[in-house]
Amino acid sequence: MRISSRAQKIEPFYVMEVGKAASSLAQTVAHTDAPMIFLNIGEPDFTAPPLVQEAAAKAIRDGATQYTPAVGLPLLRERISEWYTTRFGVSVPASRIVVTAGASAALQLACLALVEAGDEILMPDPSYPCNRHFVSAADGKAVLVPTNAAERFQLSGAKVQSAWNTHTRGVLLASPSNPTGTSIHPDELRRIHEIVSARGGITLIDEIYLGLGFDAQYGQTALALDDQIISINSFSKYFNMTGWRLGWMVVPEALVSTIERLAQNLFICPSTISQMAALACFESPSLVEYENRRNEFKARRDYFIPALNALGLSVPVMPDGAFYAWADCSSACQKLGIKDSWDFSFELMQRAHVAVTPGRDFGTDQTHNFIRFSTANSMVQLQGAIARLKAFLK
Repeated sequence: MRISSRAQKIEPFYVMEVGKAASSLAQTVAHTDAPMIFLNIGEPDFTAPPLVQEAAAKAIRDGATQYTPAVGLPLLRERISEWYTTRFGVSVPASRIVVTAGASAALQLACLALVEAGDEILMPDPSYPCNRHFVSAADGKAVLVPTNAAERFQLSGAKVQSAWNTHTRGVLLASPSNPTGTSIHPDELRRIHEIVSARGGITLIDEIYLGLGFDAQYGQTALALDDQIISINSFSKYFNMTGWRLGWMVVPEALVSTIERLAQNLFICPSTISQMAALACFESPSLVEYENRRNEFKARRDYFIPALNALGLSVPVMPDGAFYAWADCSSACQKLGIKDSWDFSFELMQRAHVAVTPGRDFGTDQTHNFIRFSTANSMVQLQGAIARLKAFLK
């Protein structure tokens, strides 16, 4: 069978490949005194709060399970609009909000609507691997621009200007970022958007961790800058609904009909049950619960990052959001005679029963020196992981 060249260009998702190995090993150590600790997958250990679960069950009982409009339930679009106003002080009309089958569907729709064959999209190195594959799937080319700790591992206006060429279509940013948990300073984001806009390009920003910001300086939506910015968001992270596969995108008014046409053909509509459940995300008890959980994520960060630094697994930039630690393991590799972060990850998995993600997934510039920890686990598990890391490094 002939496989399309498009499909062959998509690299494996190494997060999942490592996860499969960890899950296999976990079965053999499950009943030992050191069962596997999974710090490799970016998934909250919290699940949807009670009102959300109840709303889903009610939708099923009431038979509210048929198709919705392709752009989502009107009431859900209104609730999301109100959330932007109350949480961020930004007016985002419901008419610009398109509910999608997860942030992944939103990114696919955006790329199919805006990227032509041969178009180049700039994004930082390191960055979330699937983002560049959405560009490739639309026959575009993701161009990774190396970043460093001084830049918070984010693109700068100067680097965007330097990398821009006749094939460049725009930028795909993420704030806060996976794998680093760092955000773009609002002033730098404004500079980037001005450079992109002056060239007739598109500014596309992944804001799925926006609700999990811990620093008011960075915890702002890019939508405050301009109504031409395209923002991708999700119910997976802040709202703890990963498997419900529900997200949304905010697009310029002129783009809504195009996105709707694509969504009608590719997805028909997002899950009706998930949408009915998501309405309850914005009820007061749910919002209080989400804020309590956000504080818990911050407490985990505040414990785990200093503990890693003390072990010599340096985190060059303190994450201001999300639930990741982007740690430099090069010194530890040298000390232990391990080649790079890929081998380090498997050694750690096999000898200490701690699963992490090697940097290979996230780019090519220095990523072999880094591993990504997910701090979306309980404090007890994080403390156990630090104890095992300490023993492993000795």
